[in-house]
Amino acid sequence: MAEDTPVDALSYAEASRELDEIVAFFEQRQVDVDQLVARLKRATEIVDELDRRLRQTQTQVEELVPRLEAAAFDGQRSEHPDE
Repeated sequence: MAEDTPVDALSYAEASRELDEIVAFFEQRQVDVDQLVARLKRATEIVDELDRRLRQTQTQVEELVPRLEAAAFDGQRSEHPDE
């Protein structure tokens, strides 16, 4: 996975995997100081992007669930019109 790929071009799974790799880098006993800041910045970008996507997904779910519930309720009423 290329670290020069824009974070928003990565799939959720790819971004999550890259973040795991960065965390593993930081867990090493001897961290390459030359890479420290660059990897920390990249990790921050990934976390921000994943958070944005999760919030966007939550908003979409909150909008869609009531519509699905209403459609299911309407479907039940049409199956049993006398109730």
